[in-house]
Amino acid sequence: MTSTRRLTVPALPISRRPRRRLRHAAQVAAAGVVLITAVGSGSAIAAPPPAAPPPPAPTAAAALGTGTTVFTPATPLAEIQATVDAIYARQVNNQFGTERYALLFAPGTYGTDAQPLHLKVGYYTEVAGLGASPDDVTINGKVEVYNRCLTNADGTPNCIALDNFWRSVSNFHLAVNGKGQDDCRASANFFAVSQASPMRRVDVTGGNLSLQDYCTAGPQYASGGFIADSKADTIINGSQQQWLTRNSSVGNWTNGVWNQVFSGVEGAPSGTAFPSPPYTTLDTTPVSREKPYLFTDASGAYQVRVPAAHTSTRGTSWVQDRTQGRTVALRDFFTATPATSVQQINNALARGKNLLLTPGVYDVDKAIAVKRAGTVVLGLGMATLTATGGTAAMTVADVPGVVVAGVTIDAGARKSPVLLQVGTKNGSHGKGKVDPANPTTLSDVFFRVGGPHVGKADTALEINTDRVLVDHAWVWRADHGEEGFTAGVEGDTDRWNTNTGRDGVVVNGDDVTATGLFVEHFQRYNTTWNGERGTTVLYQNELPYDPPTQADWTRPDGTLGYPGYAVARGVKTHHLYGGGSYVYNRNNPSIVTENGFEAPTTPGVQLQHLLTVNLGAGTTRHVVNGVGGQVDNSNTGTPQYVVAYPAG
Repeated sequence: MTSTRRLTVPALPISRRPRRRLRHAAQVAAAGVVLITAVGSGSAIAAPPPAAPPPPAPTAAAALGTGTTVFTPATPLAEIQATVDAIYARQVNNQFGTERYALLFAPGTYGTDAQPLHLKVGYYTEVAGLGASPDDVTINGKVEVYNRCLTNADGTPNCIALDNFWRSVSNFHLAVNGKGQDDCRASANFFAVSQASPMRRVDVTGGNLSLQDYCTAGPQYASGGFIADSKADTIINGSQQQWLTRNSSVGNWTNGVWNQVFSGVEGAPSGTAFPSPPYTTLDTTPVSREKPYLFTDASGAYQVRVPAAHTSTRGTSWVQDRTQGRTVALRDFFTATPATSVQQINNALARGKNLLLTPGVYDVDKAIAVKRAGTVVLGLGMATLTATGGTAAMTVADVPGVVVAGVTIDAGARKSPVLLQVGTKNGSHGKGKVDPANPTTLSDVFFRVGGPHVGKADTALEINTDRVLVDHAWVWRADHGEEGFTAGVEGDTDRWNTNTGRDGVVVNGDDVTATGLFVEHFQRYNTTWNGERGTTVLYQNELPYDPPTQADWTRPDGTLGYPGYAVARGVKTHHLYGGGSYVYNRNNPSIVTENGFEAPTTPGVQLQHLLTVNLGAGTTRHVVNGVGGQVDNSNTGTPQYVVAYPAG
């Protein structure tokens, strides 16, 4: 294709190729290298060779941990560019490594019209501004994610964004500047990501924001993601299959693949003609709370802003209500590193401290116990908790207002009954121990069972407390990883019996809301909703790739397979807006699933804009409760839709 790609979006794929099992390049020998500039220091530490020991952290930034870089406007642009390039080179293929990075920008401007800053974001990298408002930090240039260009067995290129996971960008003004790039890339900032890669509080001006990297060779597939509290003129959806844009402002949105969901978005396209075009549009977001963020005050001291919760919101929070919420000084946080014991963390939480998890991988031999109402747990640089002790990695008591944000939770080789438990069974449920105006909130909390290592868990996320908000979660039992299995052959049988994740999300509490819920590959129910008055705004699901036989994927009552999303019998009120369930039974293509979705047939339960789709192997007979057409190998890549269930 010619350079006209910068002006028009190429023909879009209608199917998602199965993810390939990927291995990262040789990992850096020394993890967590410190590359920190103290706020106001005016100098930066250049990236050392991988084997070099980390330099000492300057005092002003030491509280943010090894692996964190704080840039200031006084830092020479060449040094910033060299530092971010070095980190990207380490992380671009480091899909299952242990390195974690936070790249933070103090208030000011970075890059010029003549010399823009071009920053590429790899795995386990957070890029964030340290201003009170996104416009306090301006990056004149690009903050981009490109396709990973791999090679098929026959030598042909395979450029995709399907596995561009685990990274984030937030809280800055991006003045798009493509000077120095070729014509194809000049006019847009490319953010070709898939799950667990949020964009929050970003103000994009001067060019397009493209969610597809159409400047590399094909197939250019991407599987869906999340934008919140952001502003842009033109967004090119490209090949993204499902995407949630929440509480944002958009001048123009172009095209869609299977389902694009807009909730409280100014300028969103109409969703009245679904599925042509495939848009689901809510005028306001039922319950919203923006993610806490780190910033510096007028004296240069670090603070954490904890936004308030709202109902029926629309547009960006930072334009409308900057003052609503609370500010917590960093001194009120206990700052942990991977060397910190769980006992030290729990002692600090018991003393009334909040918790800051600095970048790194934490081996958690018993649960981190959050018991105090209003506690904030904030992770930097994709901080990761691995449940090594056969317990939960974290538990949250039946109290209101807890916020857990920016944390990834991995299962360990010793089976955990649950990875994150919010509330005890029969705890606050129905007993009034909640505050409707201050829900416990999970923002950008991600789960993995398998991937970097063998993982085992009965349930990933269990919610027992009433009035919980889940704002962007990816709950993933791995379909590929570093465990030594061979995808597509007998190794998948080993994966089925070794990486055991029975249930993804179980919601027992009432009045629970999820905005951006992605759950994939679990061996029974991916999501089970037992509570009343639940609401989900965008649900994305892939059924497990690896059941060895139909018997392994048949329920005790003889029903073939488990739905991707199940509302329990007896529930009287529930709403789902925009749901997709995909089937790809690569280990045994003869396997059949009866329904993608199941729910009680009652007027109070409303499921809107549903789809199922075959990705190349396996069969789902119906979209929901025996309604909707079959997807199988005869219609690969072509969804079957149900506009509303029950109909009418």
